[in-house]
Amino acid sequence: MSRVYNFSAGPAVLPLEVLQEAQADLVNYKGSGMSVMEMSHRGKEYDALHTEAAANMKELLGLNDDYAVLFLQGGASLQFAMIPMNFLGQGQTADYVNAGSWGAAAVKQARIIGNVNIATDCQKDIPTRMPDASEMKWTANAAYSHITTNETIAGTQLKDIPDTGSPLIGDMSSDILSCPRDYTKFAMIYAGAQKNLGPSGVACVAIRKDFAEKGNIALPTMLRYTTHIEENSLYNTPPCFSIYMLCLTTRWVKKMGVENLFKQNREKAQKIYDAIDASSFYRGTAKKEFRSDMNITFRLPTEELEALFIKQASEAGMKQLKGHRSVGGIRASIYNAFPVAGVDALVAFMKDFEKRNG
Repeated sequence: MSRVYNFSAGPAVLPLEVLQEAQADLVNYKGSGMSVMEMSHRGKEYDALHTEAAANMKELLGLNDDYAVLFLQGGASLQFAMIPMNFLGQGQTADYVNAGSWGAAAVKQARIIGNVNIATDCQKDIPTRMPDASEMKWTANAAYSHITTNETIAGTQLKDIPDTGSPLIGDMSSDILSCPRDYTKFAMIYAGAQKNLGPSGVACVAIRKDFAEKGNIALPTMLRYTTHIEENSLYNTPPCFSIYMLCLTTRWVKKMGVENLFKQNREKAQKIYDAIDASSFYRGTAKKEFRSDMNITFRLPTEELEALFIKQASEAGMKQLKGHRSVGGIRASIYNAFPVAGVDALVAFMKDFEKRNG
């Protein structure tokens, strides 16, 4: 079977050349006689990959040695809890922006730990959107402020990074390295790898070292960021193969060139949005000024037509277009590695489907 166009929101499409390189080295990595999945995480072969993966991330994010790059387990979901456990002390307040399902999930975990101020809440607004800067109400001397830069389910993206007046933390799981950003504005960013960085199984964290030092020292060892900084993410056995795949993916990003990739991402998304806007048959679900370049969400006139659209698209080699179960509709996730040809195929299918069913 030939490769399909995989519009999955995550785990998501990986660069074909990355998969092919991993395939070639799967049984015998670079003449070592072992797979990366079999190697000691203390061995020289894996150490070189681990070190390169961290260095590549730091370079691509434009961060200096004031920051540490960590590879942790538990995905972004564990970060929802680790962040307040480390940085939200008794008598302190943390600011959170709630603009969708993932922002709400972060809020829920933080409230278990301490006091949370919702700087703005537009989670349930229809059409879906991100908040304007004027809506955000920040706490003076907050322990930290937390934002989610891209809401995967809603199909919305925060285009401008707010000035919060406190250490800023960003969940960038679904749009890291997808558009121009000044990552030095953040005390910490984190992302589950399975959308733009690699396969599932690892979360990438970039954290300013002086901020990490403010963490709660009474926590169990594995839950402290300082532990993972001091041990270079090797305190316990890391998810070696996922980190290896992240290393290969970051090599691919560097080869592509970030500016070229950013431009391509914008153009890919615009092609689909143009098809939506030119039609009365399709309806985008996000406000135009906050439309995501990574997750494009839209509806058809009826749920029956949506089911038919998904079925026929799948038969034509375009998979995973069904919207999240909580909202329905159509969702086309077109992360960094998603090919331009796949976008063109979807746009052509959309036009043909409308002619046949409009």
